[in-house]
Amino acid sequence: MQSQHKRNLDNRNHHGTQTMITTFSLQQTQLEESLDKILLPPTDPSAEVIEISGYKLVYVNGACPRNYRVYKADSMIGVIFQHITHWSNGVDSLRYAEPVDAAVGLDEFLNVARILTTATEQPLTEEELLDQEFDALTSDEWERLKRYVPQAKDLVTA
Repeated sequence: MQSQHKRNLDNRNHHGTQTMITTFSLQQTQLEESLDKILLPPTDPSAEVIEISGYKLVYVNGACPRNYRVYKADSMIGVIFQHITHWSNGVDSLRYAEPVDAAVGLDEFLNVARILTTATEQPLTEEELLDQEFDALTSDEWERLKRYVPQAKDLVTA
């Protein structure tokens, strides 16, 4: 005698595990195919590429706005959007008349952000490390503190 579970899987009218696996496999295949189309590199002959001064725009998807990945020197720097009346880049609230202006605005924003990040990521001084909780210190910071010799400043003898 078959178990209830086995009978359900064999019954074509029952939506058992076999149907779910087939449906999931089909959905996964469709997803992989759509991702392949979306992630085409700018060198792919099937990619829709717009070449503008110093940048390559590769169409990703969308109707309004159309989404384009922006490449500079073979590296993707971000995404810009083509609306009916203008272009935008998502990092500022400006509307650009031309795609090159949106790409340059994106590139300039990223350069400024990179400079600001570099400027603010200076390592803490040994004096600042002494003010940190010891559990929060990294092994490199501990090594720096081991070698640190405080300099006496403005000390007055009593």
